[in-house]
Amino acid sequence: MRILFVLEHFYPYLGGAEKLFYDLSTSLAKEGNQIVIITTQFDKNMLLHETHKGVEIIRINCRNRFAFTLFSLPKVLMHARKSDVIHTTSYNAALPAMIAGFIFRKPVFVTFHEVWGELWKKLPFISSIQKYEFYYFEKMLLRLPFTKFIAVSKFTKSKLQENGVKASKINCIYNGMDYHEFDKLMPEVSDIFTFTYFGRLGISKGLNLLIPAAARFKAEFPKSRLKLIIPKKPAALYLKIMNMIKEYDLEEYVTFKNNLPKSELFDELLMSSCIVIPSYSEGFCYSATEAVALRIPIISSHQGALPETVSGKFIQMKEMTIDALTEALDEAYHDRWEYKPIRRFELVETVNMYKKLYNE
Repeated sequence: MRILFVLEHFYPYLGGAEKLFYDLSTSLAKEGNQIVIITTQFDKNMLLHETHKGVEIIRINCRNRFAFTLFSLPKVLMHARKSDVIHTTSYNAALPAMIAGFIFRKPVFVTFHEVWGELWKKLPFISSIQKYEFYYFEKMLLRLPFTKFIAVSKFTKSKLQENGVKASKINCIYNGMDYHEFDKLMPEVSDIFTFTYFGRLGISKGLNLLIPAAARFKAEFPKSRLKLIIPKKPAALYLKIMNMIKEYDLEEYVTFKNNLPKSELFDELLMSSCIVIPSYSEGFCYSATEAVALRIPIISSHQGALPETVSGKFIQMKEMTIDALTEALDEAYHDRWEYKPIRRFELVETVNMYKKLYNE
């Protein structure tokens, strides 16, 4: 089978959607399928055309996500003609994929990681104009006639239905993980209480709550530490986070790590007392499932799909406020964890469900 993926970002970009499509595409290529990825050249040092683990990657020379919608179309049309199926994801990659599928009468699948709806109007770090632009762009995507909408959690499926997508058009396929690399790793006991945020920078990630909560927690427990393992892109958001840290006088309190190889990332996580996920919404949340796999306790906002993906030892915030997050940190410091049985999301099951969908 020849499968065309149209994605805003792909390897080596960091993020949950990128992890899904990396694992899925390389697994499919390993089984002998022809896989082509059309994505952005988000770093000028990256090759415009390369093959990685049997996956052909074509990068479009543009840094702007909206520019990708336009400039990717010629390449998407070229490869869609000879593809069996087209697979894309929300947001800006979906439109060129849908156009190509319509022209060449190919099935087009779209994976929705999150549907924010009214949440767009409440999120921090973006202007009022941007909030409404993204809100209406999402509304438009949800009305396009994709062959199937793929929800990565039951929560995302419910949000798709709330926003007008018929249940018959939705398949729920959880993101999957290869647990072999986790099973031999064990957390390390540290004398310093260290709470860690790791993952991509995003407006929904709750960092506007985490930093002031960290300042309050520091005042009560000055020997504790906050560790941020984050990329430096998008640069504008990274700068806002750095300015907040300076504003709250946390320069000496926060440990920064950027773009770590996987082995180093795991080492840093295993030295953490807990992982903090204060997101306003999560469609799935790899940070949660990876922390669970590493047996590290989690402080969770309990929003979106986090009730589905957080297991093991956890504390949930009572509400989306600085006070609630500070209280959760205090509970974690005093080792007052809740517990529910570990849940795993096996990669082989995810790949098999996608293959079944393609074959249909």
